[in-house]
Amino acid sequence: MGNLLLSYLSKRITETEVVKKSVAPVAGPVITFSREVGCNGVKLANMIAARLNAKNPEFKWKVISKEVFEQSATELKMDPEQIRKTMQQSEKFTFEEMIKAFYDKHYKSDLTIGNTMKRVILQIATDGHCIIVGRAGHIIAQNIKNALHFRLIAPLEYRINTIMHNNHLSHQDAHHFINKVEKERQAFRQAIMKKDIQTEMFDITLNRAAFSDDEIVELIEFAAAKKNLIDKI
Repeated sequence: MGNLLLSYLSKRITETEVVKKSVAPVAGPVITFSREVGCNGVKLANMIAARLNAKNPEFKWKVISKEVFEQSATELKMDPEQIRKTMQQSEKFTFEEMIKAFYDKHYKSDLTIGNTMKRVILQIATDGHCIIVGRAGHIIAQNIKNALHFRLIAPLEYRINTIMHNNHLSHQDAHHFINKVEKERQAFRQAIMKKDIQTEMFDITLNRAAFSDDEIVELIEFAAAKKNLIDKI
């Protein structure tokens, strides 16, 4: 499944120029899914996609997350893990990196990587019927009219308990993990956007601890129908 999705993304990005802002309202539909660490975002995104696909098999909704790194790596001829590390570093220009950039003709700057990733994400959002988890999707796709941008938050203790359960970590290690990943995501958004990310806007913000998985899926489906991304329910 993963290889088929990557092949599709590669074909679409190769064939089609990214939609300009002037025509962005005809793009989509797309749902972007931002979340605090410890909210089980990918799990919920897959549940939403499965629900939408079951109700309307004509349109195959896809969940996009790590595929962004993989497709960008294909275009840049880089290792996906190296791209991920580059985009999540809070300090970009170490002495070692400057030396490497000087001697390595294949070296790609974080600006080149960031621009490639923005183009990949925007093309995916433009093609539509996708749920983009993280990757600054809500910012990159902000000019697409047929879009729903939502964010999951939760109390810190709830998120710590989730990470303890998912990753088999102690309370202290789970807290450290959350802080580490949040810093990496912040660095990623800054590398992608190169501007003040305090301007982030969401259509809906949900408290993960206040609703069950099924209730959140129902709420997102309801909101998507209200914005005409899917048939009315």
